[in-house]
Amino acid sequence: MLSQKTKDTLLGPLNANNPVVVQILGICSALAVTVQLKPALVMGIAVTIIVAMSNVIVSLLRNTIPMRVRIIVQLVVVAALVTLVSEVLKAFAYDVAMQLSVYLGLIITNCILMGRLEAFAMTNNAWDSLLDGLGNGFGYALILVIVAVIRELLGSGQLLGFQVIPQWCYDHGYENCGMMLMPAMALILVGCVIWAHRSINDKEAK
Repeated sequence: MLSQKTKDTLLGPLNANNPVVVQILGICSALAVTVQLKPALVMGIAVTIIVAMSNVIVSLLRNTIPMRVRIIVQLVVVAALVTLVSEVLKAFAYDVAMQLSVYLGLIITNCILMGRLEAFAMTNNAWDSLLDGLGNGFGYALILVIVAVIRELLGSGQLLGFQVIPQWCYDHGYENCGMMLMPAMALILVGCVIWAHRSINDKEAK
């Protein structure tokens, strides 16, 4: 059984302490890779793996890292993991790697990673750091998936390459909303998700 502290560490970022809608971190990549669900899923999985593993590595090294160079060490750890994930994607999912393009490499500068390394991994053990990394990665991926599902479904009528909106809808005059595929809609949808999240949580708090 998990303790309450462990549950909060793992599950808190999914809702009450979500890195995107509460801490407003990782917004840039959330806006950039959500035109389709597939790259959003891959980005979410990649960030989750990198946050979790970098948290564990930095936690294990925290007592040996001089404070004056800790940021450099953290960046080296994250850069190594990002490079590894990038090469694996190019080997086994080249088309998705090309879709993610520069945003995959920019995981190195993702505020979520550096924030968790500084705020959690540097002061907690490896197990708790792993759970914190997984929780924040899942919380980040959750927002990406929500936004990507809405944009791809309403923008093209498909999800993961499968036609979801039936043909008879188009036969009766339905048209895809091309605006959903525009970059500005990602920002608007993330704003709507933030608004909905805060409204729900404010009501529950009262």
